[in-house]
Amino acid sequence: MSPVEIRDLERRAFRAWPALETRANFGWVQRLAGGYTKRANSINAIEHGVYFTPAVMAELERPYRERGQPPIWRLTPLAPLEVDAVLAGRGYRRIDQSLVQHAALDDRFTPDPEVRIAAAPSPQWLAGFAGLSPVAPHHRETKTRMLGSIAAPVGFASVEEDGEPLAFALGVVDGDHVGLFDVLVAPVARRRGLARRLTQSIGAWGRGHGARFAYLQVVATNIAALPLYAELGFETVYRYAYRVP
Repeated sequence: MSPVEIRDLERRAFRAWPALETRANFGWVQRLAGGYTKRANSINAIEHGVYFTPAVMAELERPYRERGQPPIWRLTPLAPLEVDAVLAGRGYRRIDQSLVQHAALDDRFTPDPEVRIAAAPSPQWLAGFAGLSPVAPHHRETKTRMLGSIAAPVGFASVEEDGEPLAFALGVVDGDHVGLFDVLVAPVARRRGLARRLTQSIGAWGRGHGARFAYLQVVATNIAALPLYAELGFETVYRYAYRVP
């Protein structure tokens, strides 16, 4: 995938999982959301070959340190190679190697009648999602604000049994793409194909809103999810990892 295509997909993902505050400096994007999720509280290159010096590094980290948060660097192929080396030299740990995967929305993506997709999250959806994430109590208000700030069309998917939600997922359409986020299944309901049904239904829902492609982000060690995504046509188009102090 070319740098232009990576930048396009990165911007879609930023809009789909919005930070509460976003700043642009030196070709980098600083995302801040009170510490809830690394994605929404990280420093990201958004242009290929961005400017990087010790002074730039200090300036990009400053708002996080002022808030008492660790400065988290999310390193995609858009970040210069020397950034990873500099951070490693300063003792920053490399964690959560992740894959960005992409698929065409073909006839493998069919809606499941038991998957409910709503345009807004119900209190039950929010509570169940927080319980499986898990979301720390002091981050729940932030999470709700972030979910409420996603631009439509957005789909909050769930599967229920006897009135109790067992699985969740989030889909966000942006132009001809739908992003799939946070597929969560309760431990008691695993190995029943719920993740597949949610993924297929989000894809079908996205196609109904004009999307022709789907994308997702998955940790490279998630051996349970990777075969499912492969069967549905997802292929890795680039990778990223985090560096944390």
